[in-house]
Amino acid sequence: MTVPRFVAAKQKGQRLSMLTAYDYLWAEIFDSAGVDGILVGDSLGMVVQGKSTTLPVTLDEVIYHAEMVARAVKHALVVADMPFTSFQASPESAVANAGRILKETGVSAVKLEGGAKQAKTIRALSDAEFPVMAHVGMKPQSIRKLGGMGKIQRDQQQLLDDARSAQDAGAFAIVLELIPRQVAQIITHELTIPTIGIGAGPRFLKRFADLRSGAIAATQSYVAEVREGSYPDEAHSHD
Repeated sequence: MTVPRFVAAKQKGQRLSMLTAYDYLWAEIFDSAGVDGILVGDSLGMVVQGKSTTLPVTLDEVIYHAEMVARAVKHALVVADMPFTSFQASPESAVANAGRILKETGVSAVKLEGGAKQAKTIRALSDAEFPVMAHVGMKPQSIRKLGGMGKIQRDQQQLLDDARSAQDAGAFAIVLELIPRQVAQIITHELTIPTIGIGAGPRFLKRFADLRSGAIAATQSYVAEVREGSYPDEAHSHD
């Protein structure tokens, strides 16, 4: 999957699947399963590091995780998040930091949070021929201004302006987070580039919950067998 093929899928009416991964193991699993795109999100701060927000995540940490993911992937389009403060200061600093991500990780594109207010930065990245994905709606890096996570964004005109501005500035795709379904449908219909919704469906999440339960049960069995002295098999036999 390349950026042009990703964009062309919208014109063909082809739906795209995209998941988030933070390491080699899960990236390889998702890629082998045929997912179209993989995001290395700054959500790693909360999911991997156990922090309460994405704000502490550094550029070096994103690069570390993105390099692992890109090394595992053979087919999917890999996109890496630009973390907090890596693009807000100026378009020039954004280009420099995005250049580091692309050069040091092997991902195909970067993603930044913002629409109209980040149009100049999106344009600068696009002009530098760096593929850039935008992100509108609920923006976790704006948590201090918004007053908390998980707040649905309902201002249809502002959301449309953000999405159009990002597209006009050169974004090849846009993430839509915590936007009412009907507004997201309007944005998707009006834009010529792909839109990606944040959040997996309940069936997918149930399967992952079952997987987690299975992993816990398998580990508990292992622990019990070791304690009972019955774990070693023919390949690992020893006293």
